[in-house]
Amino acid sequence: MELKKEQINVIVLGNTNAGKSTIVGHLIYKCKRFIDENNIIESQQLRQQQLEEQEEEILCKEVVDWKILDKLREERESGITTIDSCSLCTFESNKFAFTIVDIPGHSNFIKNLITASSQANIAILVIDSTIDGFERDISKEGQTREHALLAYTLGIKTMIVVLNKFDDKTVNYSELRYKEIKEKISKLLKDLNFKIDTIPFIPISGLTGENLKSIGNQSIENNMPWYTGKTLLDTLDDLTLLSNKQLLLIDKPLRLPLQDVYQIGGIGTIPVGRVETGVLKAGMKIMITPGGALTEVKSIEMNQTSVLEAMPGDNVGFNIKGLSDSDMKRGFVVSEAKNNPAKECISFIAQIIITDHPGQIKAGYCPVFDCHTCHFTCKFDTLLELIDGRTNQTLEKNPQFLKKGDCALIKCVPTKPICVEAYSEYPPLGRFACRDENFNVAIGVIKSVEKKN
Repeated sequence: MELKKEQINVIVLGNTNAGKSTIVGHLIYKCKRFIDENNIIESQQLRQQQLEEQEEEILCKEVVDWKILDKLREERESGITTIDSCSLCTFESNKFAFTIVDIPGHSNFIKNLITASSQANIAILVIDSTIDGFERDISKEGQTREHALLAYTLGIKTMIVVLNKFDDKTVNYSELRYKEIKEKISKLLKDLNFKIDTIPFIPISGLTGENLKSIGNQSIENNMPWYTGKTLLDTLDDLTLLSNKQLLLIDKPLRLPLQDVYQIGGIGTIPVGRVETGVLKAGMKIMITPGGALTEVKSIEMNQTSVLEAMPGDNVGFNIKGLSDSDMKRGFVVSEAKNNPAKECISFIAQIIITDHPGQIKAGYCPVFDCHTCHFTCKFDTLLELIDGRTNQTLEKNPQFLKKGDCALIKCVPTKPICVEAYSEYPPLGRFACRDENFNVAIGVIKSVEKKN
């Protein structure tokens, strides 16, 4: 009997035009996962058309333009993922079954990143290694630092860094360029509290496939003999997840933040999301918060396969009785009706760090909060304490304002009904980031929640 492989959710991060879709498409193809043949043919035709128009000499004209996860022709034509959603596909390695999510890198789609990050176990950070490309991506206008920061805030501690486009003529498979980028990205991630010693840095070419599945490419010579590390797929296969932590989450009451809700003719209402704590079972009586709607789970599906139950980390869709898509939406939380069900939040106390703000932040400030799959405006109602972020000692009671670098305890009041939890009880529902005009201004954790009876 074939054993079921452990399910791993991977998010692909990186600035616009770093080559995320190219890498994912090529990796999935190498793993012999089915991909829409029409997308491959159209990508080949677009690539050939671009070569003819540019009249450039390229060493490997047989190469496919692997942006085949991009669903729209306009995306494949421009080379930039722009659709306001996440491309999602599955493939298997020798040890694991991976669900991989490719998101737009542009700052306009930062909420997509936050929603997808809340569903992921592992992050692949894609770096554009080209001259000017790398320098642009790590500048203040680039998204590399913000993507890494949000991933850490939302609980992703396992990171793989891939240095893409090493086949580009401005890089030319240079070991010196590899060392330069690795040093700068290591400093950036260390400042965000990632453990650098555990993070692999892999030089690759998403276009030609070097260091994706096997060292080099069968059709061309290995151009990076100085790199003796593992390929991207081998690195993914060697990952060991914190199984003990997963077991602890299983013992908690059910919490499943909704990522989307679909109304399918002849089938009914299908909410979709990831089980964060507890176990979702077919036949279970559930509550959907906010609103407190009660219903029953008719069936559960994971990766297009019907299952009887879903554990923490599983991305699932489930059919429910008696409710429509108008009764719930993204950001609502599913819990078991008879086992400590989730309740609507009136206010909460949070510990925050101001990461980037040009001026002073005073009581009454209303940024956008991103917590699990929920995006909501929330008021800094009261600035309670200015604290030392390392020792948690109080430096000042009721400060008049906060500035960049400050750590503080504040009382927050959401402007609409939401469901969040204390970080100490339900970590995935107790982490958040604050945005102001698509720029990340603060990160934090929820210490306590005042709930509606």
